[in-house]
Amino acid sequence: METFQAVRTLLAVREYQDKPVPDEVILKVLEAGRLTGSSRNRQAWHFVVVRERETLRQIAQHAITGRYLDKAPLVIAILAPRTGQGPVDSGRAGQDLALVAGEMGVGSVFVTNVDTPEIRRLLAVPDDLVVQAMLPLGYPVKKLGRGRKQRKALSEIAHRERFGVPWA
Repeated sequence: METFQAVRTLLAVREYQDKPVPDEVILKVLEAGRLTGSSRNRQAWHFVVVRERETLRQIAQHAITGRYLDKAPLVIAILAPRTGQGPVDSGRAGQDLALVAGEMGVGSVFVTNVDTPEIRRLLAVPDDLVVQAMLPLGYPVKKLGRGRKQRKALSEIAHRERFGVPWA
C-alpha cells in the first residue's frame, strides 16, 4: 500500500479475530519501529510485546483508556524516557509500527494513558521510562479499517508564513 494512501484511509481497529499474528509479521512491525528516525539518533524507545492472555487481561483492567486491549492477540507497549524527546520519538515509532502492521493486513489503534503503577509493575518498566502508549495488534473482525476519515479542513490547521493566515 502506498504510504499516503495508508495515512489517508487506515482507521482505528478495536475488534480483532481470535487468530494469532505470526512471529514474522511481528518481527517486520518491530523492525519498522527500530528503523524510525529519532532526535539525535538516540533511538531511546523500547518495545515490549505482550501475548500472555492473563497479562493482557490485567493490562486492560488497569488501563485508563483502551479497556479492549485484551481483545487483541497481542499488544506492543511503547516505552520512552521521561525526559527529552522520548515522547515525540516514541510517537513517531508507534506510527511506523501501525503503518507497517496495516500494510500487512493487521489492524491497530494507538492507546495512551496507560502508564499506571499496575501496568508498570506487570511489564517491569524501569523508573526512568514511561509507558508512552500501547498498540494492540490483530486481524480485524471487519475488513481492515479503511475508509473516509473525519478531519478538519486543511485551512483550519495549516498556515502560510504566520499563524492565522490560512494555507489554502
